[in-house]
Amino acid sequence: MRSRQIESGQATYEDLFALGEDARVELLDGNIVALPPLLPEHGLAQSALGSFVGRPFHHDDGRGGPGGWWILPEVDIQLTPHDVVRPDMAGWKRERLPSPWGQRPIRVVPDWICEVLSPSNERHDRFVKMRLYAHAGVAFYWIINPAERLLEAFELHEGRWLQLGTWDDEAVARIPPFELIELEVGRLFPPR
Repeated sequence: MRSRQIESGQATYEDLFALGEDARVELLDGNIVALPPLLPEHGLAQSALGSFVGRPFHHDDGRGGPGGWWILPEVDIQLTPHDVVRPDMAGWKRERLPSPWGQRPIRVVPDWICEVLSPSNERHDRFVKMRLYAHAGVAFYWIINPAERLLEAFELHEGRWLQLGTWDDEAVARIPPFELIELEVGRLFPPR
């Protein structure tokens, strides 16, 4: 591991990588930011999305599902030289990213990002990262709130987020960009 003095706002991906592969950190505006430990509710939402969205759009490509996407949890994505994020889930249309394999960080802006809120990161995901994702040109942004049992979806329109809707745990919805399937929102959360 290399070591160097990092001035505030000047860190790069190399500085992040030097912390080790297991470090739960992101690089925002050139500053290294620690990610909070995951709660079980957080992990459940991630794995459920991987199943209910990832299966038809990622895994079933050519096997009966709509396919055409890579859906990946917690991969490093470089948006600028000083902004490297690790969203809870990210998706790319395959025509824009033919292969993500062996890339770290991925340098293609995702078509879709989903963040799962934790009590300690809601402001961070809802304001800091939401602005960053809009600036980078992410087309769709979902926020899952396990505490409130809600899913919010946004679409980027002329550089600003347009809220597509908010769905509670009783909803069954077709939510862009994955509107080809119905998502039972309640399955993203622990049983009541």
